[in-house]
Amino acid sequence: MKFLIFNADDFGYSRGINRGIAEAHTRGVLTSTGLIVNTGATEEAVRMAADLPNLSIGLHVNFTNEAQRLVEFDDPQICHDELHRQFDKFVDLMGRLPTHIDSHQHVHRHPDRAPFFQSLAEKHGLPLRDYCDVFSVGGFYAQWEYGVSNPEYVSFEVLERILRNEIPHGVTELGCHPGYFDPDFECVYHRDREYEMATLCDPRVREVMADEQIQLIGYADVPQAFAAIRAAHGANGDFAAQAGKSRNRS
Repeated sequence: MKFLIFNADDFGYSRGINRGIAEAHTRGVLTSTGLIVNTGATEEAVRMAADLPNLSIGLHVNFTNEAQRLVEFDDPQICHDELHRQFDKFVDLMGRLPTHIDSHQHVHRHPDRAPFFQSLAEKHGLPLRDYCDVFSVGGFYAQWEYGVSNPEYVSFEVLERILRNEIPHGVTELGCHPGYFDPDFECVYHRDREYEMATLCDPRVREVMADEQIQLIGYADVPQAFAAIRAAHGANGDFAAQAGKSRNRS
């Protein structure tokens, strides 16, 4: 059984990104996103979310924006407090818990910060990218050299290869960054978001998923997906042991 989440980073980062995420969800295969709560388009994203009931929305913790330091990384207490502040703000804005937790520029992976994120996720029973049984697949990204755009890396052909060769049995997240170019917003990964969006909205993607028997879900559906897997394979079977060892490959 293969379940796949297309999860977009950066909801709330800019108006163009908000619009692209909404379109990739309504017209394409995007099922999930992470909301940034401390950027200029956050409130617009929250308003848009009301019209996207099937879009899973988690917390995309933002300590950095682009190359800035919004949080002093060398002070664990400051990081801890800011993480909880952003979590509480998400709950206040959305009126509910996030469906999952991840972070802008993967700041939660640092060994000095990871325990704070793990503790918060465990407290609320939420999936945390890299630290849960949802397998994370990377590779769908147009800048493998800083500032150098390679649209072919987010083409349909690349996504097809990922879907056919890199999606294991179990529950998988494929990270993405759809959006529209916004001339009033400065961002290194910018025009590339439109290339991603075009691929995510390509009807051939669903055809490949059907061919590979991949079921499309959002993070809100993860508990039901794992329940189905346990029912099919047995809670103590080989699959359960393998799933517990899954980790990020991006």
